[in-house]
Amino acid sequence: MNKTTGLTPDDFPIEADKDKLKTHKGEPVASAETEQIADEIADRLNEHAHQEEQDRWSA
Repeated sequence: MNKTTGLTPDDFPIEADKDKLKTHKGEPVASAETEQIADEIADRLNEHAHQEEQDRWSA
């Protein structure tokens, strides 16, 4: 049985490479229909991860 764990803090920042999303280590995460959508998804994921990190420090 293969268990998908999702993204971990070590996977960030997420990078857009054309229409593919990858971890900073180059591991594939997802694909999007266009480069523009991939860039937007990567920006949002990185922003969300940054906010979660800030929330941990302020709690």
